[in-house]
This record gives sequence, structure tokens and C-alpha cells, in this order.
Amino acid sequence: MIDYKKPLKASAQALRREMTPEEKRLWYDFLKKLPITVNRQKIIGCFIVDFYIASKKLVIEVDGRQHFTTEHAESDRARDGELSSRGIRVFRCTNEEIKTNFKQVCDRILDAIGLRASEIPRS
Repeated sequence: MIDYKKPLKASAQALRREMTPEEKRLWYDFLKKLPITVNRQKIIGCFIVDFYIASKKLVIEVDGRQHFTTEHAESDRARDGELSSRGIRVFRCTNEEIKTNFKQVCDRILDAIGLRASEIPRS
């Protein structure tokens, strides 16, 4: 079980209700259909990650423009380091990649979790 900071619970719940369009697309059109459990807006320590696959120890982060500022990039590196110290890998993609290269993003996630597209139920 992963520890978390209880004060973040309300924020995580709000983020689940108010996902960005790109997070919604990734969730409803791909991650939700995977044959493994994927959590949205999961609290891990003092962080809220966009998506978490516990069985694969993989965080999936969808980065908007703000992640490309120097300050935010440094914060992301520190966060990724903290998650890595817990044995968790971080997969990052951008909003733009989801908009323009959705299939490639999904294929890269499948590679990261060791699944093939044929293992995902069609709906």
C-alpha cells in the first residue's frame, strides 16, 4: 500500500471530476479499457499523479504547457526522482501528443506495461 497525505484527498477528488480534455480522452478512450487496474488522480506520498498502474508501478502524467517552464520542469524532475526512489517509473506525454499522436501515445504506454493492443477488449 502506498502512503498518502490525507489533506490531498479533496484535491484528488476534484481533479477526477475536472479532468482536462486530454486526460479525459486518454482515460475514456484507452486507459479505462485496459485489462489491469488504472487509478485516476492517485495520491502517492505528497503528490497527486494523473494516472497510476500499481501492478506495473507506473505513473502516467499528461503535461500541459505549464510543465515547460523552468520552474515547473525542475519541480517535475524532483517529483520524478521521488517517485523513482519508491520504485515507480514515470511515463510522460504532452497534451499536444494526445491531440495529434494518440495512437502512438497508447502504443508507448502498452510497451511500458508489457501489453499488446490485441489484449485490450474492443468496445
